[in-house]
Amino acid sequence: MSEVFDIAIVGGGMVGASLGVALGGLGARIALIEAIPHDSALQPSFDERTTALSNGSRRILETLGVWPSVSSAATPIAKIHVSDRGHFGFARVDAAEQGLAAMGFVVPNRALGAALWPLLAADPNVRVFCPAEVVRVDAAEAAVELQVSQAPAESVAIRARLVVAADGVQSAVRSAFGVDAQVRDYGQTAVVTTVLPQRFHDYVAYERFTETGPLALLPLADGRCTLVLTLKPDMAEAALAWSDGEFLAEVQRRFGFRLGRFLKVGRRVPYPLALSQARRTSAGRCVIVGNAAQGLHPVAGMGFNLGLRDVASLAELIAEHRAAGRTDDGDPRLLAEYDAWRAADRRGIIGFTDGLVRTFSNPLGAVQRLRNLGLLAFDLLPPAKTALSRLSTGAAGRVPKLARGVALR
Repeated sequence: MSEVFDIAIVGGGMVGASLGVALGGLGARIALIEAIPHDSALQPSFDERTTALSNGSRRILETLGVWPSVSSAATPIAKIHVSDRGHFGFARVDAAEQGLAAMGFVVPNRALGAALWPLLAADPNVRVFCPAEVVRVDAAEAAVELQVSQAPAESVAIRARLVVAADGVQSAVRSAFGVDAQVRDYGQTAVVTTVLPQRFHDYVAYERFTETGPLALLPLADGRCTLVLTLKPDMAEAALAWSDGEFLAEVQRRFGFRLGRFLKVGRRVPYPLALSQARRTSAGRCVIVGNAAQGLHPVAGMGFNLGLRDVASLAELIAEHRAAGRTDDGDPRLLAEYDAWRAADRRGIIGFTDGLVRTFSNPLGAVQRLRNLGLLAFDLLPPAKTALSRLSTGAAGRVPKLARGVALR
């Protein structure tokens, strides 16, 4: 006998867990399946990294009731400073000039997990299977059956009208529905750590483009900064073996002395970088969200923000269909609406981030001059800065209710 649910979410990372919270009060019976507990050191989503949340994402989390548990660990971004190493161009965006309290917030991934998972556990409409893994997917016209393996050596069959693939870039669920992904290796590795600068960061986020890729410094509340240093793979491997002094000297060489000397560095973790795009965002009774739909380069910090808009859009459509008396959450009409809604935002953000990587890694002198003129023009044009700040709610099209602070119920 199968346990029957309306919706099965496969993947309980930041996007999957957020979707579980968003759907919890809509009257649907939800199964959430995750292989690794959120508070485990092995959890790849709620790890030591931090995430830059846009104002739109903060508003989504606030509307869902998640933000109060996250806000104490969040650091506001008051200004953004973008520069190109060895060239004259730079650009600045100031939250106060945009009429905003902050351009966004830097939040530890572990704080997001600690806020989301208790809400899932407390919701009577959500059944969590963890640690558990989907080992078989049988898709039929009326429903999907998932065979779920639980430790130790237990197995349960789950039947759902809609399956959500939220299981990351290498999504097994996406593949089970015959959807592949186009992947382009950037030939870069991000080395992520924390550094302590001599001067206080004044809540400024820095994005500095270098010859091997961007270097990002994101402010943290205690005066440290999250560092995302993009290197060629062989150099990244070498950088992991450098002494702290050697590593900080290289960061200093690339970043300069705007924050004085870098005094300390934390544990360094490498992440290979690629652009992954699922060829479709739905198939049969499956909808694809977050990194399973698109895995982005971390430049400009758009990845989770885009995935959270996937969540807000899907939850809103399910709420609307249920309010109209349509309780089949895998209805092809609903999935077609989701595909159409997400297409423009997804295309715009992928194009924006990929364009930045391509433009600032191009060694041609003419391109370098043009991009530096572009940075200077951006710095002098208020409308361009306003347009950039609007990316926090989406690159194009309809803005989800949750991102506007409107509850779904």
